[in-house]
Amino acid sequence: MNTLTIKSWCKPQGAEKSIPMGELHFHVNDADHLRLEEAEERLQKTHEPDMMFDADMEHMELVTPSECGTLSDLQFRVYLSKGDERGHFHLVGHRESDGSLVYTNAVMIDQLG
Repeated sequence: MNTLTIKSWCKPQGAEKSIPMGELHFHVNDADHLRLEEAEERLQKTHEPDMMFDADMEHMELVTPSECGTLSDLQFRVYLSKGDERGHFHLVGHRESDGSLVYTNAVMIDQLG
């Protein structure tokens, strides 16, 4: 299992820009790690721009910044970098308190153990 601490961002509804929100801490379990690798391979074959799948919230042990609170509809977004087509992912969801978009900086899938 991989433990990550990544900067997160919030884009309130109607806002032009995202604002930094602090660090989001979570674990990527073996099943989600495999799904990330499979998504990377699929994108390399199909040349789709990206794909998303639901995060396993039961095994993620997610800790959000204090100003964030609980997230809903949390998903992994996977995409390929231009040029070398290496897979990257980040978490995307919505803050339950107001529906604002919340997301993390991207991480290369290869960086997972």
